[in-house]
Amino acid sequence: MVSWGLGILLIRLLLNLINQGCYAENLQQAFRVEPDNVTVHEGKTALLRCEVDNLSGIVQWVKDGLLLGPNQDIPRFPRYSMVRDPSQGKFNLQITRSQLEDDAMYECQVGPSEKSRGIISRSVLLSVLIPPKRPLIREYPANSTVTWVAGMEYTVHCQVEDARPAAEITFRSGDKEVTDVSSSIQPGSNDKLFSTEAMLRITPQSSDNRQRLTCAASNPVALIPVVVSFTMNILFPPQPPVIRGYDGPTVKAKDKLELTCISLSGNPLATLQWLKNDEVISTNWETDAAGQLSRSSLSLSITAEDNMATISCQALNQVLPLPLQASITLHVVFLPEQVKIIGSSSTEENKEVSLSCSTSASNPPVLLRWWLGWKELSATEVTVSEAAHGGMITVSNITYTARREDNGLSLICEAFNEAILYAKTATVTLRVQYPPQKIWIDVPPPETCFRAGTVVKLTCFASGGHPLPRLEWYKESKVVRDGTTPGSSGNIVSKELLLTTTASDNMAAYYCKAFGSSRTPALTAETRLHVQFPPLSANITVTAKEVRPGQSVTLHCKSGSSNPPVSSLTWLKDGKRLKATNPEQKKAEFGGFSTSGKVTLVVSSADHGMRVECHAYSSVLSEGVNTFYKLTVLFPPEFSSEQPLVVQAVEHGAVQLPLLVSANPPDITYRWSFLGEVLLTEGSPRYHLRDGGSLEIWNLTRADAGMYKIYCENPEGHNETALLLDVQYSPSIRSIGDPTYVDLGGTAEIECQVDANPTPANMFQWRWLNDLEQSLEELGIELQSDGLVGRLRVQEAKRAHAGLYECQADNGISPAARSSARLIVRYPPEIIKSPGLRKVAASGDGRSQAALQCRAQGVPTVHFSWAKNGVSLDLQSESSQVNRYTAAAEHEGSLHTGTLTIANVSAVLDYATFTCTASNELGTDTLDIQLLSTSRPDPPSGLKVVGVAHNWLALEWSPGFDGGLQQSFRVRYHWPAAPSFRYVDVFPPQSPAFTLMGLRPNTIYNVSVNARNALGESDFADGGAGLSVTTTGSEEETIDREPKTPSLPEPVSPLLPLPLVGLLSALGVLLIVSNLSFLGCLLCRRQVRTLKVDGTQEEVKGKVRFGNNYAVSKWLKLGTRPAQLEEHSSEGSSPKTTSTSSEATARGWSQPGHHTDSEMDASVTGLGSPGQHEYEEVRLPRQYEEMKPLYERWYPQEEPWIYEYAGDYQRSRKPVDGYAEVTQVYDPVADFLLLDGELPFEQRGELV
Repeated sequence: MVSWGLGILLIRLLLNLINQGCYAENLQQAFRVEPDNVTVHEGKTALLRCEVDNLSGIVQWVKDGLLLGPNQDIPRFPRYSMVRDPSQGKFNLQITRSQLEDDAMYECQVGPSEKSRGIISRSVLLSVLIPPKRPLIREYPANSTVTWVAGMEYTVHCQVEDARPAAEITFRSGDKEVTDVSSSIQPGSNDKLFSTEAMLRITPQSSDNRQRLTCAASNPVALIPVVVSFTMNILFPPQPPVIRGYDGPTVKAKDKLELTCISLSGNPLATLQWLKNDEVISTNWETDAAGQLSRSSLSLSITAEDNMATISCQALNQVLPLPLQASITLHVVFLPEQVKIIGSSSTEENKEVSLSCSTSASNPPVLLRWWLGWKELSATEVTVSEAAHGGMITVSNITYTARREDNGLSLICEAFNEAILYAKTATVTLRVQYPPQKIWIDVPPPETCFRAGTVVKLTCFASGGHPLPRLEWYKESKVVRDGTTPGSSGNIVSKELLLTTTASDNMAAYYCKAFGSSRTPALTAETRLHVQFPPLSANITVTAKEVRPGQSVTLHCKSGSSNPPVSSLTWLKDGKRLKATNPEQKKAEFGGFSTSGKVTLVVSSADHGMRVECHAYSSVLSEGVNTFYKLTVLFPPEFSSEQPLVVQAVEHGAVQLPLLVSANPPDITYRWSFLGEVLLTEGSPRYHLRDGGSLEIWNLTRADAGMYKIYCENPEGHNETALLLDVQYSPSIRSIGDPTYVDLGGTAEIECQVDANPTPANMFQWRWLNDLEQSLEELGIELQSDGLVGRLRVQEAKRAHAGLYECQADNGISPAARSSARLIVRYPPEIIKSPGLRKVAASGDGRSQAALQCRAQGVPTVHFSWAKNGVSLDLQSESSQVNRYTAAAEHEGSLHTGTLTIANVSAVLDYATFTCTASNELGTDTLDIQLLSTSRPDPPSGLKVVGVAHNWLALEWSPGFDGGLQQSFRVRYHWPAAPSFRYVDVFPPQSPAFTLMGLRPNTIYNVSVNARNALGESDFADGGAGLSVTTTGSEEETIDREPKTPSLPEPVSPLLPLPLVGLLSALGVLLIVSNLSFLGCLLCRRQVRTLKVDGTQEEVKGKVRFGNNYAVSKWLKLGTRPAQLEEHSSEGSSPKTTSTSSEATARGWSQPGHHTDSEMDASVTGLGSPGQHEYEEVRLPRQYEEMKPLYERWYPQEEPWIYEYAGDYQRSRKPVDGYAEVTQVYDPVADFLLLDGELPFEQRGELV
């Protein structure tokens, strides 16, 4: 065992030696260049070097323990790449656009290989330096303007975040660095970043104003510091103001003083204001930013009040607690503004006059002296006293004894100052008073007499005296001022009195007085006038104030004073002269005489209120006066002869029953009564007593009509009378015969009873309420009226008389009464039997349905019964054959429609003649209808020309049976120069009227028409004879004319009401739009049919065929005439469809037609064939019924040039020898017609 263990140990030693020998033989991997610590700026490229000798392993870099991989482009690190050169052993790590996240520990590792073990470089640090970001000033926004006050300390914090290494912060004010800064560094948003905050303490000065305070941040990375700044607005006070412009010690009043105040510097610049004695007088100033000053100007107009005034200028800004001020004191030299003399300058002769002369304030004071004329007087007393504003007042008093010769001289007070060369005076005129010398009056001669009203002039004169005497006129002892006019000439004064004489002027004394000084007596002159005047007044007195009828009363009349006396007294009553006593005369005032007289009367009630007149007349003066006395007579109530006895009023209104009553005393008690009962008016809602006793009644009713009595009473007695009240009211219809029945040909009477007041003869009016407004006279209706009953009488009643009649009663009081009654004319049934209604076509394959319709008119209601081949049908039977038959009836007014519907039509069982019987209680009528197989249509009939011109003609015809299918029409025409017939399809296809266009003038045309459906076409109308028509005029005369529509006859009835015209117009537009839509549907239907070949039979199987359902006009209204019925059918039309829609469709279209020219080519066009024909609006047949025929019937034997090919072509449908087969060209709208090959099986018909 030991030897085995030793052997193993030896083997191991040997292998170890072998391995060491192998390593010695292979060179080991080693770093030639190991990476070093690298510092890089953010955004720059960093390069970590790693070079290996004897490379045999894989080289990769490690970032903070994370292997980045051996690839050149390192995954997940797009900015990292290994810049390598394996031949030289270079494996450098390059990092572009370095960022903070790249800041880490890096190693370069070489993996082991078969030849060498792995090696790892030393760990190195890649340091990424971050420049400082823009600083932030916490207190103020960047680039703002910050306002500070000079001398105050402020703190500014500036912060820079996330820099590496930490930023250094400095402050600058303008170009000067500020040193009072303290800084601190704190960690940034990342543990590798740093934030720096600096605090600046600054006390700004005025020199810092408008400087920028800058915060700059820098570190080794930033080549240029990052800055933030703001502008400092430093507030500081201005310099004290300076006043310029006042230089001398004094200034004169009324001079202009211009002052200027200037304040330098300051922020803001100072605001300036001017003060005068501490009161602001101006706040205007201006600033000069360039000169850094404020300026204010003040303009003063110097007055005396400005003396010793203090003018100040104040400067203030928001920094100053109190304003800065500069002041000056004004010394004003001013003269007295006025010199005045106080005291009276008027006195009596030889009396003393005392006056005082004073000046207003002046600086310096002035002296005073007196002058009388050119003589200087000595002053009695002179004083000087102080005044306001530093002025002085001078006063001088004088006393002087006046003489008569001093009167009118000027007394002058003179103020003067020789130092300032000033003088000013005040003057008064000395007035010395003395009395007048003489007075006299200029008047007419004393013996002159004046009539009252005459204008007399009296003139008073006075001479001498001072002042000139004042003249006054007096009448007796009263001053007369009116009519006076003063005057003067030298020392003579006058006063004229214009006097209009009155009775009081007779022998009155007129005085003129001349007044001088107050202490001297007045001078007086006197005169008297002789005046004639009529009586001024008259007065009547009575013996008794109140009298009653039959009593007598005496009236006394006395005239006023007159000169000469009154010659007569006259009494009048109601214009009639009364007999009176002789007048008496007595002396009266103003030197005249008074006249008196009397008259005695016996009074009645009619004399109450009458005037008795007294006239006093002067024959000398032809003038007088009059007066009257109003008689008062007491009497009981009396009614006027004009008192109304009948009063008319309208119901529901108000009426006043007038009362014409008189009484004295006028206080009357009124009592109204009606039908024996007293009407209490107090508090009544309807009865009201008005002034004068009239009775007013509100809300009248016809029950208020009757006799009203009125009882009147006063203290003198009573009276009564009566009034009839006639209450008128509007009509109301009590009854009317509705309905009223009458048999055809009988007599009917509609009675209308009304209640009305009044009842005039023409109160009743009757009106027929029908669409066709006709007068009742045209209908032969007789109208009768008998008081409150009106009658409408119809003799030999006709169906046209049926309808609604309105009775209107109008007595002139609105509203009129209206009521209507129906007149029903009864008549036996009349079935509509147009040829097209006698056939119905349906497929007999046992799967189709057919509907037979029978329309009848009749009153009362019409009932229908049906028979087949003469055998009555029992539709209630349970027979299998009869079960397929269903009968129904519809009733619209007088039109009744019976419909027999046959299900699963069988050709063997149902093709037969069915009889429709219409019956009512007045009679019966029958119609045979054939049920046939579908076939080609019957030819049209009744072809006629309804209009013709030089280049067009209008045609109308009656459609025949359509064979059970939708039919269309085609017009054939020919003229002598044409080689063959021409054809044009009618459009719209089902229209029974057409206008041929583009014809030659003055040319004979042969025209005809036939019908077509899907099974073939009919013969031409009227046996193929055709119509021969000649166009009118010449082409030159009518080339520009348009086709004319034949005019309708003038309507007999009145014009339609405007609302009805609007309604019909709207219906016409609606019908046109609906037909356009219908044509569009037909075009779509044809396209659908071409796609549905196999499914057509299934779709048609369920259709019901109304074979004899034709359009009928709206003649359903009671009493109207039945309109003409169309004689053509329309497949699938509604049972209630009227002809109005088809007619409107025909009117609404106007399209170019399509022609088919037989046997013509381009070489034949020179024959003068017309161009394309234009369609005219299709007219209804009824519009031309009354026109005379415009054509002659054509007979082939008379026109062989037409007959030689017309007959053969029409009969055999083969081309004429020598002519090519006619190529038919149809309008696209007609393409919906089915060809024989397209017709469904059940519509092809069967041979029976």
